[in-house]
Amino acid sequence: MRQYLDLLRDIKTNGIRKSNRTGVDQIGVFGRQMRFDLSKGFPAVTTKKLFMRGIIHELIWFLKGSSNIKYLVDNDVHIWDEWPYKHYLQEQGEEVPDTNSEKWQTGIRKFTKKIKNNEHFAAKWGELGPVYGYQWRHWRTPDGNEIDQIAKAIENIKAVKTYPNHRDSRRIIVSAWNVADIEEMNRAGLPPCHLLFQFYVANGKLSCQMYQRSADTFLGVPFNIASYSLLTMMMAQICGLKPGDFVHTFGDTHLYVNHLKQVDEQLSRRPKPLPKMKINPKVKDISAFRIDDFELVGYDPHPAISAPIAV
Repeated sequence: MRQYLDLLRDIKTNGIRKSNRTGVDQIGVFGRQMRFDLSKGFPAVTTKKLFMRGIIHELIWFLKGSSNIKYLVDNDVHIWDEWPYKHYLQEQGEEVPDTNSEKWQTGIRKFTKKIKNNEHFAAKWGELGPVYGYQWRHWRTPDGNEIDQIAKAIENIKAVKTYPNHRDSRRIIVSAWNVADIEEMNRAGLPPCHLLFQFYVANGKLSCQMYQRSADTFLGVPFNIASYSLLTMMMAQICGLKPGDFVHTFGDTHLYVNHLKQVDEQLSRRPKPLPKMKINPKVKDISAFRIDDFELVGYDPHPAISAPIAV
């Protein structure tokens, strides 16, 4: 994972300070790439502890095609709470407190408790709009139908049909950037940051390249690396292939200025050996994976480093 640390150093050295929609300035660069050979270990950052259970639950949630945070809240995963809570406050005509304040923390705890315990409240206020999983599994067409992009990708990778629906196709792409839905996503959620990924089959291995338009490099990118590496491994298993590379390509690659001390702490730590991810080999349906089907073996990271999220 030294290339991730090198990316942090690159941004600190070459980053340009800019404002953005969150109100918290960033320093950033544009156009970077990392590559992870999944045969050499699972690329979970070791210089701080990752919330792997949250990463796995979020990926399962994406693959369900869900756009409501209730599944996550029910499983005590709170990585998506801030956006619908902010939307809820705005719709009630209430002030949006600073996300570091006790008022925000108290309010968001009450909000997520209602999401968990009140189905009607969850249906209305836990809804993010047509975000990632919805676009992956339920892309709407002009004639009122929908496309399951994940199912089509699996069909192509398995070479169920003849060319061009074939594992050698250069069109095995899943997109979350549905231009017609961007404003709807923005109301209570967030337009997709990791917006497009492409699969590639060669020598019995499945590789994946993902393009990320906007990357919160301290908080978000370690999650993204682990999530898409795991997705690649899951898809490979489903399709009878071995995992190849995960290639992570970035657009706006930034650090928020209130994360810089945490970045320095992380850079002071020595990376440890990569762990191994074990996946239940009996699962042959991408929609059938559950949290107990995954085991991260040999993960011995440095302690977690907390930092505020920019909403």
